[in-house]
Amino acid sequence: MQKLNGKVALVTGASRGVGKGVAVELVAAGATVYITGRSVEDMQYISGKGIAIECDHRNDERVQAAFRRIAEEQGRLDILVNNVWGGYENMLENGEFTWSRPFWQQPLWRWDAMFQAGVRAHYLASQLASQMMVAQHSGLIVNISFWAAQKHIGNVAYGVSKAATDKLTTDMAVELQPHGVTAVSLYPGLVRTEKVMEAAAWLDLSNSESPEFIGRAVVALAGDPDVIQHTGTVLVAAGVAKQYDFTDIDGKAPRPLTLADV
Repeated sequence: MQKLNGKVALVTGASRGVGKGVAVELVAAGATVYITGRSVEDMQYISGKGIAIECDHRNDERVQAAFRRIAEEQGRLDILVNNVWGGYENMLENGEFTWSRPFWQQPLWRWDAMFQAGVRAHYLASQLASQMMVAQHSGLIVNISFWAAQKHIGNVAYGVSKAATDKLTTDMAVELQPHGVTAVSLYPGLVRTEKVMEAAAWLDLSNSESPEFIGRAVVALAGDPDVIQHTGTVLVAAGVAKQYDFTDIDGKAPRPLTLADV
């Protein structure tokens, strides 16, 4: 159903995984969708109303150029999905798995990557998107986050950066609400990304979600004329599915995770 015809969206970090799933579903819903990634080759899946922009979100000039292009070509932006993230690189260093080390043994680059290519990238993209959204008195900003914001998962840098993402959402929402712009954090569950599926033999995927499922949650929110009721909140993708009555691409309805489950 082309429920988002006439809408313009940007999904950051959409080469693969959740970002790719979100972009695919937004295009299917009729939106004109711009996606960013560091390699054009990795974004060749996008078609129809999809436009790929090569962009490293650690480079402010490249990010600003991407938003200028959207403004020049479309004159508006209705949906921003902040999905780009850093710090997942090189979990193995010198043959050792360092992701779960205590913070005093963590490489400092991981903290820097999560904030520069994650939280800071979300902040800058939201700034640039909001300039258009405030002017048009409408818009939706979705920050992809996770339960690590509320519970120790993986490592300290991961938790602090996700908590910062959620705080960014709540504080942006306060300033954006008077202008009719909505900001939410969206938590996926266990997503069947390319990386996860490489380890499928060792995982329980019975309650997992496709990357497109997260996209369907974004589509549902973007198509709700009263979406501002959610502004400043944390939403769980499977909970959004129950509220808006949609299923995953396999017809299943994943159970919404709680803090105790994670």
